[in-house]
Amino acid sequence: MKVHFIAVGGAVMHNLAIALVKKGYHVTGSDDEIFEPALSSLRNWGILPAEAGWFPEKITPELDAIILGMHAKKGNPELDRAIELGLKIYSFPEYLYQQSENKTRVVVAGSHGKTTITSMIMHVLSELKIDFDYLVGAKIEGFDIMVRLSDAPVIVIEGDEYLTSPLDPRPKFLHYKPHIALISGIAWDHINVFPTFEGYKEQFRLLIQSIEPNGNLVFCRDDETLTEVVKETGWAGRTTPYYLPSYQSEEGKTWIADEDQTLYPLNVFGKHNLLNINGAKEVCKLLGVSDSDFYTAISQFKGAANRLQLLANNDHSAIFKDFAHAPSKLKATVDAVKFQYPARKLIAVMELHTYSSLSRHFLGHYRGCMDQADVPVVFFDPHAIALKKLTPITVEDVLEGFAKPNLKVFIDSEQLKSFIQQQSLNNANLLMMSSGNFGGIDVKKLAEEMIGK
Repeated sequence: MKVHFIAVGGAVMHNLAIALVKKGYHVTGSDDEIFEPALSSLRNWGILPAEAGWFPEKITPELDAIILGMHAKKGNPELDRAIELGLKIYSFPEYLYQQSENKTRVVVAGSHGKTTITSMIMHVLSELKIDFDYLVGAKIEGFDIMVRLSDAPVIVIEGDEYLTSPLDPRPKFLHYKPHIALISGIAWDHINVFPTFEGYKEQFRLLIQSIEPNGNLVFCRDDETLTEVVKETGWAGRTTPYYLPSYQSEEGKTWIADEDQTLYPLNVFGKHNLLNINGAKEVCKLLGVSDSDFYTAISQFKGAANRLQLLANNDHSAIFKDFAHAPSKLKATVDAVKFQYPARKLIAVMELHTYSSLSRHFLGHYRGCMDQADVPVVFFDPHAIALKKLTPITVEDVLEGFAKPNLKVFIDSEQLKSFIQQQSLNNANLLMMSSGNFGGIDVKKLAEEMIGK
């Protein structure tokens, strides 16, 4: 099979390209810019484009498929050539479905927790030597790439609600037609694509309706919006609600309890992760995993990259990095760290980086999200706003939106870094949260310097 990727440098796109090379396909690709880690990964597998840019001469009738990434816009010369030749053009979700038509498809969706839950399921199946394929949105310990395609009978897919491709404005998860669908919760996000909450909720109704006949819907019963959507959809298949399990937490350690109240130690913490574990357990049970095997395996799970990732620690402090950016994710992450270490001061720093978070009209949704932080800090980069061609926001807009009296707001990364370095970490934790990079701050290096003081 000969497959060409248009915009091969994307996070999932380059991993899918590598997965197809490992499967024995002949893979080529193009992009106008490729950054790390995609750059090194593509080079290591011999599929890094010789030069940046779009080259319609690469598009020939001999190609079996074109896979189109979101970074390629309408009018892309390679895309236009593929259309002219009448070649098969797939988005990566469409191609993933085509590759998994004969597999049991597990799709993990929701406004928060989907990467972590997908990672948990992958970890347990791997620990138990159960063969499966996967697509996940982050680097997971024990897995060399983010996509695997083989002859395995099961595929576990992290399904997000963002746009499929420049030719298809539907959410990616609507292409997968799951046999088992898990939805972790619904909290309005991606307002640049879904300008109303009702329109956002509708995507999850459509996901439920796309479940295969006689399929299974696993959903978080503790999420009122999600529970209402499930009722409104009138899903006639099997449903499995999950909820917060029994647990114990003390002195920075957490244990989860099974039905017999046997305790299993965990490497992750926070009520949101306990919910994530219970959701993953219900999916694994549908795949034939016993509860005892699940708990034994999950006790070794260390988390996904950038999800409450421990960067550095000592006897009296810890520094975490997290992807949290939407209000529900921000609140869950801040609350989790404070709950796990109630006696320690919490310095919580978050960056407004996404289209939604940088909208003046959306900022009010952050009210109360950092209430558990002793030193709450927000950073945004006016340059990033200009690049996204958004209406500028002000420091006053952020203060009003968060409504946190002692909130510190920075728009200069060097001033932010200086402020953080001045903080004492004696009996304190530092939590850095962003889907960006804080204006170029090396968070890992900063963490090592702070702990080494």
